Amino acid sequence: MSDPLYLSLWFPRLEFEELLRHTIAVMQQFPFSQEHPGITYLSLHAVSWNEATIFEQRFRPAVPPEEAVDLAAEQLHEDYAYVFEGAWDLWAPAENGEQWTLQPATVRFIARGPEFDEASYEQEGHVEIDFGSDAPFLQEQVKYTQDTESKILLNVQKLVEFSANIEKNSGASARLLWSESEENLAQKLIARLQKVQLRINRRGRRDRRENSYSA
Repeated sequence: MSDPLYLSLWFPRLEFEELLRHTIAVMQQFPFSQEHPGITYLSLHAVSWNEATIFEQRFRPAVPPEEAVDLAAEQLHEDYAYVFEGAWDLWAPAENGEQWTLQPATVRFIARGPEFDEASYEQEGHVEIDFGSDAPFLQEQVKYTQDTESKILLNVQKLVEFSANIEKNSGASARLLWSESEENLAQKLIARLQKVQLRINRRGRRDRRENSYSA
């Protein structure tokens, strides 16, 4: 069963006026989709997620992060949250589960003012990245093969590189990759790969027995 996957970021001694500048720094590390190279949607939320959005805009074509942030910065309030949507290209299987292609997957960048949703930034980060489902990094419903494993590991590598670039270049002092389940992504991935290796070992032993019989 898939779970939503998030990356929470905290910045030291953050002044509210610097929040969107740090958000730009984060988005500048993101490998945007070739088909949608930039921000495709912006929304502003006041007080809490229970309230209706106070501003929304879609961008066709996508715009650079700096342009979307400039638009958001026209309404700076400490009890606002700013949501930017983009996409990156991840490997995904076709319906038959065999042929894999690079497909755009939506990612949301959420910047929280210090008074938004009762200071929820303390638990969820000044900037939070919502990757959507963790399925692209596990593909638990897909039959595992060497090709499946290589494509999943390419997705994981992209996630790891993005996280590492954030650590080097955004100024964040703390980060946390987490999901809504008790298991973290690394634990789930290791368990998935261990099952695959077990199947490979069993298949190898079976093939050796069959070869010995035929000889």
